[in-house]
Amino acid sequence: MTRSAWIFGYGSLASPASIAATIGRDPLPAMRVAHVAGFGRRWNYGSQRLRGDWSHDGVDIVGGLVVSLGVTAASEESCNGIVFRVDAAELAQLDRRESDYARVDVTDSITLDGTDRRTGPIDGPVEIYVPRQSAIERYEEARDAGRAAVRASYWALVREAFAALGGDHSERYERTPSPDVPIVDVALHPLR
Repeated sequence: MTRSAWIFGYGSLASPASIAATIGRDPLPAMRVAHVAGFGRRWNYGSQRLRGDWSHDGVDIVGGLVVSLGVTAASEESCNGIVFRVDAAELAQLDRRESDYARVDVTDSITLDGTDRRTGPIDGPVEIYVPRQSAIERYEEARDAGRAAVRASYWALVREAFAALGGDHSERYERTPSPDVPIVDVALHPLR
C-alpha cells in the first residue's frame, strides 16, 4: 500500500495521545473535527487480543473480554469525531492496531465541523474502522455470559477526547447508547 489517507476517529482514535502512541507522531497539525453521516457509535466491539481480570458486583472475572467502541450503519444517525491524515506506513500501523475492524470508505459522508479553526482541504479518501462481524459476535457471546467489560481507563480516555474538542462535542458523544456491560478497572493480559 503506497497511498496516504484520512481516518475518521470516533472512539480512542479521537484522542491525539492514542493516535500518537500508534503512529509515532502528533496528529494535531492535520486533524480536523468532523461528522460522518449514516453511522451510529455503539459499544459493540469485542477485542480480538485483550483479555483481563476484574471484580464487579462481588463476582471475580478472570480472562474476561474487553469491550470497546465500534460503529454500525444507521441511516438516520450521524457520529461526531475527528479526521486525521496518515501516510502509508502509519496506515499500516493503524491497520495492525485495528485488525478486527474493516476500513470502509466514508469520503462522501464526511462533513467538517464549522467551529474547527484549523483550515485546509481534506485532499484524499476518508475511511472509518467498522467492527468485523466476528468482533461483534465475540462481544455478544461474552456479554451474554457475563464475561465482558469496558475498561474504565478507555472510558475516561474517550470522554476526555470529546471534551477537548469543545463546543457540543462532549454532549453529542454522551448520546452514544450506554454499554450493556460494566465499566471497571481491568487488569489486562493481552493475547498473542
